Amino acid sequence: MYASVGLVLSGSLLACSAETPAGKVSAVQAAPKLPKGKVSPVAKNLRVTLDKLRLQEVLDTAPPSSAQARSLGSPVDKEAQTVNDRARLLAAAPAAKPIVQQPQVDATIIELNRRGRPVSSGTVLMSPAYKNGVAIPVDRNFTAKDVRWRQWDDKGWYANKGQGTIDVVPGREKATVDHMLNYPASVLKLMVNFGVLRLADQGKVKLDETFSYKPDPVSSLCGGATAKTVRQYIDESLTWSSNGASCALVKLLHERGGIDPLNQTFQDLGLQTLQLKGTNPANGGRWSNSITMSSLDTAKLLALVNGAPGKVWTAPNGKPVTSKVLSPASRKLFMSKLSQQGYNDMLSSTNWCGGTYPAAGIPQVTPSRWIGKDGTVTVNASKFGRDVRPCNKKAEVRFSHKTGWVNNTASDAGIVRALPGKGGRTYIVVVFSNLGTQYVDANRPTTPPGIYPFSYTEKFAKLGRAIDTYEKRKRR
Repeated sequence: MYASVGLVLSGSLLACSAETPAGKVSAVQAAPKLPKGKVSPVAKNLRVTLDKLRLQEVLDTAPPSSAQARSLGSPVDKEAQTVNDRARLLAAAPAAKPIVQQPQVDATIIELNRRGRPVSSGTVLMSPAYKNGVAIPVDRNFTAKDVRWRQWDDKGWYANKGQGTIDVVPGREKATVDHMLNYPASVLKLMVNFGVLRLADQGKVKLDETFSYKPDPVSSLCGGATAKTVRQYIDESLTWSSNGASCALVKLLHERGGIDPLNQTFQDLGLQTLQLKGTNPANGGRWSNSITMSSLDTAKLLALVNGAPGKVWTAPNGKPVTSKVLSPASRKLFMSKLSQQGYNDMLSSTNWCGGTYPAAGIPQVTPSRWIGKDGTVTVNASKFGRDVRPCNKKAEVRFSHKTGWVNNTASDAGIVRALPGKGGRTYIVVVFSNLGTQYVDANRPTTPPGIYPFSYTEKFAKLGRAIDTYEKRKRR
């Protein structure tokens, strides 16, 4: 076991730093309270790794009180204005300022055995209150009981130093750690598709039926009317993150009476922070901060989608939770679509193969679906412009995942499985952060004309590579 391995750079291990974001040793401060219970070696290593990334060194293209900050869209339908917002933020990058406080991060790793059963996990939270990160104890049911989860608040993150005001899980007032969950961005589509596949298993939806999506009103997030099979909407939602397809699926859930039962199912499964709430039944839009996901519960959901024999954990009502929450056929479809992810540019960075920026992330195979004759990746007209074939030749794992971003969200959630003869590791990794497209690295190069812009700080790719290196070493 590698309980105290730090971030690996150029073959050397970096020691833990006690410096402040400004680079100076801090004065004596009241230490934040640590949660009750023991933490795993994987959690300890994840905390050290996150701390060494120095996420506080990113630059903010829309600092508080700036014109860029005032121009950002509403926290309702958060994805709707990202194209215009992103262009403004990119234009402001040369004048970006240092981020004003420690970023908000929620990260989890669940290690799986060869049968897909969770055998160990690690969850780390980082915030202005926990500048170096805090490793969170979890019980045998992979539940973090000593955390008070709060709903994301766009303005409140600045005004209240990362302290939320709306509880997500009731009865946690006495918890040691108080943490505001990041808005999940397009990773919320995992919940949407899980809900639709549950309806399919119950016979309330047929995957090959044509669903006529007729939004009223039409929203900038969702777009206009469409008519496609449910299977096609699922494909577009998960593989290239279509907002329109996802809105159609949300509207389908509303029409077939699936929203409230889905949220109750999450509660019954012990996934209490997973809440698909506040969406508009008339068009499937209104994606706002009332939609919540923690990295731990998201990782647990993926463990069920991935499949494991027998009881995986025990629910709050005392009943066993098994992978039978989805049929084998639905799990197979879900995993197939996640394995065809087009946007491999956060924890993995193979879409950007061969350049000096961003750094190399999880060494995954880039799905052939998106690779052109010249070896470059194009996803729904988004051109990455680099030949990924050299990285595919060196690939060590398959990464079945879902990414997401808005200006103040960066998210990636998926299952890593080693290719034959490449180390044998299998694990789930989920990272949520507020370091979305609003935040850039000081060394971020200009994107060539016609090429898809960099969506994330390269520190996330470094995190992905460090996690995978740790897991590979453990399996040896």
